[in-house]
Order: sequence, then structure tokens, then C-alpha cells
Amino acid sequence: MTFILGKMSSVKQLYSQSIIYGLSTIVPRLLNYLLVPIHTNVLTDPRQYGVITEFYAYLSFLLIFLTFGLETGYFRFVNKYENDERVYSNSYTFVLTLSSVFFIAAYLFSGSISSLLGSGYLPIYIITTAAIVSLDSITALPFAKLRNQNRPLVFSFIKITGVAINVLLNIIFYLVLKPSYLKNLFPDIDPLFYVFLSNFIQNIVVFVLVTYFTGFPKIRIDKSLMKELIWYSFPILLAGLSGTTNEAFDRLFIKYLLPKSVDSLYQLGIYGACVKLAVLLVLFIQMYRFAAEPFFFKSSGSQDHNKLFAKSFKYFLIFSIVISLLITFNLPILKFFIGKNYRESLYIVPILLLANIFYGLFFNLSFWYKLSDKTIYGLKYTVIGSVITIISNIILIPIIGIYGAALSRLITYVTMTLMSYSDGRTSGFVSFETKNIKFYFIFILFISLSGTLLLVFLKPYYSLIATNILIGLFIYEFIKKENINITLWR
Repeated sequence: MTFILGKMSSVKQLYSQSIIYGLSTIVPRLLNYLLVPIHTNVLTDPRQYGVITEFYAYLSFLLIFLTFGLETGYFRFVNKYENDERVYSNSYTFVLTLSSVFFIAAYLFSGSISSLLGSGYLPIYIITTAAIVSLDSITALPFAKLRNQNRPLVFSFIKITGVAINVLLNIIFYLVLKPSYLKNLFPDIDPLFYVFLSNFIQNIVVFVLVTYFTGFPKIRIDKSLMKELIWYSFPILLAGLSGTTNEAFDRLFIKYLLPKSVDSLYQLGIYGACVKLAVLLVLFIQMYRFAAEPFFFKSSGSQDHNKLFAKSFKYFLIFSIVISLLITFNLPILKFFIGKNYRESLYIVPILLLANIFYGLFFNLSFWYKLSDKTIYGLKYTVIGSVITIISNIILIPIIGIYGAALSRLITYVTMTLMSYSDGRTSGFVSFETKNIKFYFIFILFISLSGTLLLVFLKPYYSLIATNILIGLFIYEFIKKENINITLWR
């Protein structure tokens, strides 16, 4: 299916590739959603899910550090220089070296790290997760190469295959063999370990496949080129670390900032499950990101760049809001994706969704400083954002618990978006199409108010049915007013 968006073939290309790249994001995430009911029903104690949530929060930091911002650096310099392989092999060698050193260090100090985290955090967890993130970082550049070569089908195939293997292994470990049987076979291994083991095996398969399709590059370092790459990418690394603070610190703070009278790991498990529901919007943002980065870098010199960005930005905003409304008012159904012990705080999901909308808007606005080689601004926004995240979490979590963590995320992304827009509006790379926008916002406001009133005064399912009908009408009006033709290529 190809979506022809208006009369602008380049925007059509962007969103068509977004849909293909969406296969690599939506299908794996949907497959991963099979893990949510498995983990939250088999691991009936939210504390266990809290451990998983905490570990993957740490992994998000480590992945940013180990890739060193070189994905974006690769896109920038592979279009700047004609020698694609020279840029690629230097970037790959750097990441491979850094990841290998990290894994060796994690292996040697796994016992000390385990003791530092507390009881229940076995050294084997440390070693396995270190292997997971090391393989993730090593494969980041090959995946970037596939994106730059416009090979979204290969990209999607590898991503989907990897996640399918992970899900299958989880099904085997937790539903076929079952934790009780595994405990008899391996009494010294906690059932929780098989979550990490499945992910590790997935990453081995992905590494083999992506290396097969892209080839193993020459291991070399060109000092002058590497200096340029690091100089460009280092602010992106720092911005990424600060940005991950905004994404992950709420989960880490929950463990350490809740009052002692509250079971922090229990609450962290519940919060992690709610974040999984809100991540449905991040699926769209991620698939858009995969297509948008190479697209806007390549079109930055064209005369139509501002028009392309303006239309794309408007579509992104509308799509994000519609997806958020669908998730929010379908929570009476979506709640069954998580175990019954994890459903007590579902009302934080709309807050998380709103925060994710602003996260997506900030990503769109980030192109102005990336395209003008002013990546230091990205560092400015994310550092300020991380400071806001830390301060707001410290203030809010002890008072209102996990609701404070969700609200902190929203405050952070609203602030970062406003700062980026304020600085970038005169850059020549920021624009927004306002055609029909008042009508769309009034319609969206009507849907939100109607759904909320029905939810308050009637049963949730009445609100669900009415809201979905209204959203369907909105989508119809949007397609009609934007002259979007949907055609099927057979």
C-alpha cells in the first residue's frame, strides 16, 4: 500500500518509507507486546517486572554511550564525502572497539556491580545485559547503512526476525517449559534470567544477519576523518545521554525516591507496564524517525525543503494526537494486555502519551540544528531537559509517586520543544503548514471532551464506542481536506 500524500512526491516518499520502516518497528513491537501479557501474568509479582524495567533503563543509557552519536554522524558524512565505505568502516571500528572494551569490563566487575545494585541482581544478569547492549551498539552502524542505501525491506526483515526469535524463546521458556520445570533443571538460575537470555540470543542472530547483508567492513581508523566524525558526533552523544536521562531517569528515580513505606520495586513494575502501553505512540515516532533522518538530510539543499518540512510536521502532529486519543479511550480494552496486578495506575497513561507527543515534536525540530551543523544546540536542550527531569522527579515522586514521574516527563519535553522552536524558527529549517489546522484542533477538542464526559457519566465502553466513531469521522475529514489519495499497488 502506498500513501500518496497531497501533490508533493517527496513527502509521499517520506511517508511511504515510513510505512515500510514501520514494519521494522510496529511488527517487532507488536510481537514484543506478546511479552507484556506473558511477563506480567507469569511474573505475578510486579517487583520482578520492576527489575526488568530497571535493567532496560540502564541499557538505554549504555546504548547511547556505546554508539557515540555515530549513527547521525554517519548520515552527515556519508552524504558529505563520496567514499561511503571509508566513513562506514571508521565509524564501525570505533563502535566495535568501544563496545568490546565495555563488555570485558562488565564481565570482570559483574560481581561488584551486582552487589552495588542489591539482592536479587545476580552477576549473570550483568554479564548477559552487557552482551546484549554491546551487540546492539555494534549492529547500529550496519542498520544505519541499510537506511542510507534505501533498503527498508532488508532492514525490516532483520528487525522482525530478531524479535520473533526473542518472543518465541520467551514462549518456550515461560509457557511451554514453564519456570517451575526450569527451576528443577537449573536450581541456581532465577526464572527472570530467561528474559535476558532470550534477548541475548536474538542479538546474536541479528548480528549474523545484518553482517551478511552489509558485509563486514575493514577495521581501520583514519585519524583526520575520525576526528571530524567525533567532533560532529560528540555533542550528539552528550545530547543523547541527556535525552536518555529524560526517558529513563523517571524509572530509576522511582526506585530510590519513593518513601520507605512504599514498595518501590512494586511501583516500578506497575509504572513499567503503563509505559509499555504509552509506547504504542512511540512506535509511530520511531518508524517516522527511521525514514525522516536520511530524507531530510538529503533534501536539505532543495528549494522545496521548507514546504516538505511544513507539511510533514503538520501531518506528524495530527497523526500523533489521533494515535494518543485511540490509546487513551481504548484503555478499557488495552488494559487486558497487562496482568491484573499491574492495572491500578492506568490513569498515568494519558500523561505519558502527551509527553511522547512533545518528544516527537522535539525530534522534528531537531533537524534545524543538525542541518545547520549546530549540534551544540541539541546538547543545550537535552542538558537543560535532564536538569528539569532530575529536579522535577526529586520534587514530585516523593509527593505523588509514579504520577510525579509521568508528569516530570511531560514538563521536560514541553520545555525542550519550546526552546528548540524559539531558537530554530529563524534558521530557515523550521516551518509549519497551517491549512485547516483550526478545524482539526476544534474537532480533536470536541472528541476529547465528549469522550471524557461519557467516561465520567456512563460506562467506559460507551465512551470507547462513541470516541472511536468520532475518531473515524475525523480521519475521514482529514483525508478529504488534505486531498490524500490512498491507492493500492497490486
